[in-house]
Order: sequence, then C-alpha cells, then structure tokens
Amino acid sequence: MFLKNTKKFNFYFKYFFTLLLVLLFIFFTSTKVQAGLFDGTPALVNKLNSAFEKVEDWLLKLSTPAAAVAIAVGVFMKKFSFGDEERIRTAKKIIRGSLFSYGFILVLNLILSAIKSLLT
Repeated sequence: MFLKNTKKFNFYFKYFFTLLLVLLFIFFTSTKVQAGLFDGTPALVNKLNSAFEKVEDWLLKLSTPAAAVAIAVGVFMKKFSFGDEERIRTAKKIIRGSLFSYGFILVLNLILSAIKSLLT
C-alpha cells in the first residue's frame, strides 16, 4: 500500500518538475522577457512611478483639508450636542478617527520617502 503511493508521488513529482523546467526555459529564452530583464528603465515602469507619485502628492494635498473638516465637524457636534451622551461619544470618535487617519497618512508618507531615499 505504501509503495504504491510512493510511486504515484514520484510520478507526479517528476511530471511537475519537468513541466516547471520547460516553462522556465520558455520564459527565460523569450526575447520580450530578455529585453525587459536587461533594459535599464522600461517606459512602463517610468509611467507607473510618475503616476504613483502624482497620486501620492494628490492624497497628501487632499488629506490635510479633509482632516481639518472632519475635526471641525466633530468639534461642532460636540459643542452643539446639548448634553446628549450619544452625540458626544460620536463626536469624540470622529475627532479621534480623523486624527489617527491623518497621522497614518503622514507616517506612511514618511516611510515611503525613507524607502525612496534608500533606493536612490
């Protein structure tokens, strides 16, 4: 019983390994792959990098006013709650959440710029 399963396993392993080698050989001998591997900076990579930088700048420019509006809404909700405990709790959650979100965006920007400076 054990011997039959081992033979079956060996057959599948050999089949999988042979298929993997053939696919890797085809992949690495392809001219497009070779051109992409040995090209310094492909145009697609440059376009993606510039697009991500534009999105990052846009998010940073938009996050500051958005956080300010969210905090102002929370402060006004707390101010005009007239003692309603539920509104006060909701206002505190809004203020706390917007501060944490803005802090997260700033820390993420710091980490990304540190990584970018290490790569260049």
